[in-house]
Amino acid sequence: MVGPTLRRLRHSGVVVQHVNIEGLGRTKEDYLGYEISDVFNAKNLIDVMKKSHEARQKLLRLGIFKEVEVLIDISEGDDALPNGLDVTFEVTELKRVTGSYNTMVGNNEGSMVLGIKLPNMFGRGEKLTFQFSYGTKETSYGLSFFKPQPGYYERNFTLNLYKVTGQFPWSSLKETDRGVSTELSFPLWMTDHTLKWEGVWRELGCLARSASFAVREESDLCPLLISLKGALLRINQELAGYTGGDASFLKEDFELQLNRPFLWGSVLSASLWGGMIFPVGGRPTSIADRFYLGGPTSVRGFGMYSIGPQNEGDYLGGEAYWASGLHLYTPLPFRSTRGGLADLFRTHFFLNAGNLCNLDYGEGPHAHLQKLAECIRWSYGAGIILRLGNIARLELNYCIPMGVQSGDR
Repeated sequence: MVGPTLRRLRHSGVVVQHVNIEGLGRTKEDYLGYEISDVFNAKNLIDVMKKSHEARQKLLRLGIFKEVEVLIDISEGDDALPNGLDVTFEVTELKRVTGSYNTMVGNNEGSMVLGIKLPNMFGRGEKLTFQFSYGTKETSYGLSFFKPQPGYYERNFTLNLYKVTGQFPWSSLKETDRGVSTELSFPLWMTDHTLKWEGVWRELGCLARSASFAVREESDLCPLLISLKGALLRINQELAGYTGGDASFLKEDFELQLNRPFLWGSVLSASLWGGMIFPVGGRPTSIADRFYLGGPTSVRGFGMYSIGPQNEGDYLGGEAYWASGLHLYTPLPFRSTRGGLADLFRTHFFLNAGNLCNLDYGEGPHAHLQKLAECIRWSYGAGIILRLGNIARLELNYCIPMGVQSGDR
């Protein structure tokens, strides 16, 4: 907000003499100093307005204020300069305890999520979160503590405690994970990085009495959301086995996606992802750590995670995989108006391909690539997509699977 008395300073030099923050309760002033310090460097009124807006955005990004308003006015007092300005940020802090309730639908699964947050616990951006999720295939609860570095919100530390129970019917497997993890996140050049250490105690059990011997052997118990333009590169590296536990492996996987506008309002999307897992110390890989392929999130037309090695109808996953997709999303034909119900729908044409296998680590990279190039599964088809707000999409596709191998579903 800019008062009318400032109009005469619009095109002349100014000095920001004071920056005030009103409405603080438990928040420490020194923590906010980093976010507003750049306002003092403004040289004219337009610059003051710009830097004040940027500071407001930084304050909101901290996740500790419900509202932030800005007031710019002429300086007053004995030390006031003729061209001096005061900038005041009027803030409204979030409550000490907030709660949330929502439902999530995706990847052929629905869940109910309850959450409790304690924002700004100690006055410097810390956050404690408890979340409980109950779903059709997975139930979990976790406690998380988040601590940002003052002045560098992108640099932060997170500590998590959790328990997750999930069902994997394609493998007749039930898994319960109890774990602790720490994460250190930081930006580097134009990329974001996360260093993570995680310790997990896993219990594997049989989901059905008909589970195969291979699954029983590893078990402890047996009774539209469409991007219109842009690119994504995600690389994950996981190392297990050097800090205890009975899992020992190096796991590498990546995802690459490109989206580009095409003809007549359509969008062309291409994606490629893959990965390998290497046993360390002579221990075989576990069914819970291997890769899985198949289903609407990878190779359409095949059952969920039902490609590759299997035993008596249970899918055991693979140690290496690749998958790719080419998609064309187009508006509905014969639309009479824009901005109506028809804009929530898209027609969908796709081509998917991929492969999953185990490796003989005594062989070289050439043999590994040859295995991944054999018996490629692929599919093509068309369908229609319905966007549900900004949280989910529903697809109805007609799929024609090709390259089907014995045991694939």
